[in-house]
Amino acid sequence: MSWDFARELEKWGLSRTSGGLAPPVSLSDARAYCAYVAKAHYENFTVVSLLLPRRLIRHFHAVYAYCRWSDDLADETGGGQHALDLIGWWREQLRECYSSNGEAPAPRHPVMVALRETIRRFNIPPEPFLDLLVAFEQDQRVKRYDTFDQLLGYCRNSANPVGRLVLYLFECFDEERAALSDEVCIGLQIANFWQDVSRDLDIGRVYLPAEDRQKYGYTDEDLEARRCTPEFRALVRFEVDRAREYFARGAALLPLLPREARVDVELFIRGGEAVLGAIERCGYDVWTQRPEVTKLAKMKLLLGAVAKKFL
Repeated sequence: MSWDFARELEKWGLSRTSGGLAPPVSLSDARAYCAYVAKAHYENFTVVSLLLPRRLIRHFHAVYAYCRWSDDLADETGGGQHALDLIGWWREQLRECYSSNGEAPAPRHPVMVALRETIRRFNIPPEPFLDLLVAFEQDQRVKRYDTFDQLLGYCRNSANPVGRLVLYLFECFDEERAALSDEVCIGLQIANFWQDVSRDLDIGRVYLPAEDRQKYGYTDEDLEARRCTPEFRALVRFEVDRAREYFARGAALLPLLPREARVDVELFIRGGEAVLGAIERCGYDVWTQRPEVTKLAKMKLLLGAVAKKFL
């Protein structure tokens, strides 16, 4: 099952849905489309879905499809103003999901048709969905961060909404759980940043804060040359330890979750910690090769999660 976003954008993009040219989509077809998006693009979604209650799978598909389209509109359309225009269009599509008194047309995009059902079923406010779009817009304008606090500001829009959406789907959202979920999501986001330093630089993005690079004596010239110096190893070690602190604080969320949610969230935490372990094992040299969690390690994590689910 392959994913060709250019093809999907041509079929379901701005000129089709905004111009009223796209045919109406039934709810069943919209659900099937979101399932296709999830299964075609995200290799771990199938694993996660094995642990989800059956009643929630289609709703997770809808939320994932929204996130996938949002991400691809930002990163797979050439960037710049064109991407910003498409994200603006996507925001208007989302607003149709929240229209209940006829001031906006009913959604025509299959993701939005399915998502509207999920929004209404779980009474999800628009903020988590809108915050994600703010992050994707920021990606078009900001390529480097001076301070870790600035990076956290980005994570609050790019990562935290995902955890909050999960809480809504499991019907256990409150401020205490949301704050702990934010810790987990920030940990996952920055673990991914430290894993993908080289890949991000390929597309002109640097998430290692300038203040941290300066603290450890790692210059812009070293960065551009991708030098793995002792200073770089010390810098990445510091960032890995920082990410572990987020997971340690976020683990307090687990006993506050319904049992059916606990296993999935713990699997994400353990997966993030495994990424950090992979970075550590390669001596913090993320330039030479991308640190990967082995298939065996992933299988052990999954088997442990399955065992906990049925104990």
